[in-house]
Amino acid sequence: MKLSEINMSILTTFVIVHLVTLGAIMSTDFHPSYLLWTLGLYCFKWLGFTCAVHRYFSHKVCRTSRWFQFVLAVWGTLTMARSPIRFASGHRQHHLHSDSRHDLHSRKEHGFFRAYLGWVISKAYHEDQLGRVGDLQRYPELRWINRYYFVPNVGLLALLYAAGGLPGLVYGGLLSIIVVWHVAFAITVMLHTLGKPAYETHDESKNSLFLALLTFGEGWHNNHHANMASARLGHERTQIDIGYWVFLGLERVGLIWDLKKSIEPRFYKRVSPPLGQRPTQIATATPGECAEAA
Repeated sequence: MKLSEINMSILTTFVIVHLVTLGAIMSTDFHPSYLLWTLGLYCFKWLGFTCAVHRYFSHKVCRTSRWFQFVLAVWGTLTMARSPIRFASGHRQHHLHSDSRHDLHSRKEHGFFRAYLGWVISKAYHEDQLGRVGDLQRYPELRWINRYYFVPNVGLLALLYAAGGLPGLVYGGLLSIIVVWHVAFAITVMLHTLGKPAYETHDESKNSLFLALLTFGEGWHNNHHANMASARLGHERTQIDIGYWVFLGLERVGLIWDLKKSIEPRFYKRVSPPLGQRPTQIATATPGECAEAA
């Protein structure tokens, strides 16, 4: 990756957050219970990522009011993984050019480093692609949070410090940011590496129960590539999708509507099982044929 391709402000922020978090952990007394702060905030932030940033802003899987749309935007920015507009820009490109040289997330085309971290610090991730998100840019409040996405995060850090003191700030605030980042970076690679496809999507996307549990449904990635307009990523009853359950709850209380629940892909068929694993068709005879044979 060339130096000219790197967004230095993003890279600097990335390095500083890691160094500050490491220094804060080393200078703070540790107790195992502090990790509950990390786990709780990880769950809260990741649900904001999968529900708000990914499924709503990137794919518009439902409709909502303008005020609740802004609430979703704030929730989504708490991952500090860019604003909904910038993420949607890169993610829509990912679907348009999945596993091709134009896909910034592709390990197959760009290697491990670029697929893991390079796309985050790349200028191409948002600066050249914002024309693809005109539906989001027409809202002034979304443009504001696109520019000042760090403001809700500063507010959350202050709230965590007020509620939990230094452990709340360090483990609930700073460390949870690091964990969310690296889970996001890792699954970018693993969702196209681990597991098996359920649909013939002509890319490397796969389904993984482990990743689905870790990311509240994002692990059903091949399902998502087969029908990206659906709010439901787990297409089978056994495919746990907590993010979808959150949408069902929001729909029940009237905060969202027109939720896209269909799981049937329009353009892709299911992967056929290997010949040796296909169910055997057993011929059956009608009662009349049995009588004739007797």
